[in-house]
Amino acid sequence: MQGTGRRLRRRALACAAAAAGLTLTLAGCAQVDTTAPSTVRAEAAHGAPAKFGSVDCRKAKCIALTFDAGPSENSARLLDILKEKKVPATFFLLGKRHIEKYPELVKRMAAEGHEVASHTWDHKILTKISDKEIREELNRPNEAIEKLTGHKPTLMRPPQGRTDSNVHEICKELGLAEVLWSVTAKDYTTNDSALITQRVLDQSSRDGIILLHDIYPGTVPAVPGIIDALKQRGYVFVTVPQLLAPGKAEPGKVYRP
Repeated sequence: MQGTGRRLRRRALACAAAAAGLTLTLAGCAQVDTTAPSTVRAEAAHGAPAKFGSVDCRKAKCIALTFDAGPSENSARLLDILKEKKVPATFFLLGKRHIEKYPELVKRMAAEGHEVASHTWDHKILTKISDKEIREELNRPNEAIEKLTGHKPTLMRPPQGRTDSNVHEICKELGLAEVLWSVTAKDYTTNDSALITQRVLDQSSRDGIILLHDIYPGTVPAVPGIIDALKQRGYVFVTVPQLLAPGKAEPGKVYRP
């Protein structure tokens, strides 16, 4: 009971503090402070080189393509598309029934230059579970991913975007930054690939973070059209770390355009 009380007080403090800055409204908590990619870049040392490859998002019209809740039986085809289109993505992976089931796809994601991150082990809502359970939800996929790729994730996406000050504290302890999104196709509501494509295109803007799920049958077929249309509009696709460079995501902070 004491732990629950502390979490509720922390959540209330987080929601109150958010009123003073850039905020995101979430179910289960009124508001959460977020930091925009442009802010991270501006706060980096003046004149610093972009750390990731040749893309400098201070100058280029960047956008990040992210996929939640995989790997799945659709992920191999998605990776083929991304390789063909020369587009890097950020994958927020689930552990149970996903990383466990498709370890070779996790290895392939990392080998082909994508950012491999965490979406928790079992998609539990982090604001509704104990501190011990939060740590387990975050530690287990990190350990599994590190074992497969040699690199421990530094980014995570909270299920349903639900987070609070207590989650931030634990993420900071575990070396994780939280990444939300600015574009959602709500592909969990439809298998219509044309509709998914249109929803993404309607919402996309510079520094956008696109949320898709490669577990649904309509999503992967929509990806080539999304990529082609956004490239025609002058966008350059990057991973989330590339979007922040030359700045870096800080553990315990929440990022959203």
